[in-house]
Amino acid sequence: MPNLVIPASKSISNRLLILQYLYPSLKINNLSTAQDSIVLQKALSEINKNSAPIKINVGHAGTAMRFLTALLSTLDGKQFILDGSNRMRQRPVKILVEALQNLGADISYLENEGYPPLQITGKTFDRNAVKITQNVSSQYISALLLIAPALPNGLTIYLEGKQVSKPYVQMTLGILQNLGIKTEQSAEKIKVFPSKDIEEQTFHIEGDWSSASYFYGATAVLRQQPVYLTPFDKNSIQGDRKVADYFKYFGVTTEFTNRQKIILIPEKNFQKPAILSFDLLETPDLAQTIAVSCLAMGIRCHLTGLQTLRIKETDRLLAMKTEMQKLGAVVEITDDSLEIIAPEISKTNIAIDTYDDHRMAMSFAILQKKYPDLVINQPEVVVKSFPDFWEKFDKI
Repeated sequence: MPNLVIPASKSISNRLLILQYLYPSLKINNLSTAQDSIVLQKALSEINKNSAPIKINVGHAGTAMRFLTALLSTLDGKQFILDGSNRMRQRPVKILVEALQNLGADISYLENEGYPPLQITGKTFDRNAVKITQNVSSQYISALLLIAPALPNGLTIYLEGKQVSKPYVQMTLGILQNLGIKTEQSAEKIKVFPSKDIEEQTFHIEGDWSSASYFYGATAVLRQQPVYLTPFDKNSIQGDRKVADYFKYFGVTTEFTNRQKIILIPEKNFQKPAILSFDLLETPDLAQTIAVSCLAMGIRCHLTGLQTLRIKETDRLLAMKTEMQKLGAVVEITDDSLEIIAPEISKTNIAIDTYDDHRMAMSFAILQKKYPDLVINQPEVVVKSFPDFWEKFDKI
């Protein structure tokens, strides 16, 4: 039976890297080896260069772009140009920039308004309260929360609109609280109290549940043997731990051991459902895994709550529809939903384009387990979150 070590959570790692810069007494154990985390580490190492402005390029790393925009704006007197790949220059940051400007930040756009590259001059903020809409990206809120305890008077964030990807905000708050930083939360606002320092401590990072999802998909499709994955906490702060609940409907049960190990067990004599419907507003990164698993198993599906997928590494809704239609499936999308109306596959010897998106490659790898003649273009894009994905996926 495969026994696989899954990379550490990229989401937790990137939050801790920002906090470690602010609080050097923080030690991190089992940091993610994902490209996004390496990019953020490199960027943080460049902050104290003598050049002015300091030029930082985050490539495709969206989390790094959002988190650094907030952090750099607080570094009094320092000047930065923050840029990224061509795709990054198409991903909006206006909501976050306006929130920071309302706090006193000095940020301007070098090309198109609302998008990178950004020119940032660090300042000491003169205000400690801000409003922000929460219906576009949770990373905007997390970026503010991460700098909040280091601000002279902390920060109160007033929330507007319907919240998306809520577990990622809860993850950020959970990390702050674990480090001893005081927070208060209600439906309308979040308050983070100032903290000049934290106790010296080591934070151990568990495996990435989003990365584990592809092994759930393969277990459901192949239905051959249990798969062991490590290291995972039963009481994880990651929202994508819900993959264990979703895949019960695919006939995969999850057993937790007492050594940070989970066992994915395919049910015997499983009768697949005709259709599955999920609201993924809180777990949008699982959308591709679930959709491709449904396609591979011939299950109709209706997925909603997907509005954030339009501004990811690619327009994931359009990309999934385009690639699934190549296979013969009938797929419809809206601004926030995807429906596989007819999951019948008529072609398999085709090439799947991945659009510089790691999750496109890893999700369609599930289908490739069933149809080995399927080709996945740019398989190397997985380095963004899971550098040795193909090696480990081949062991199933």
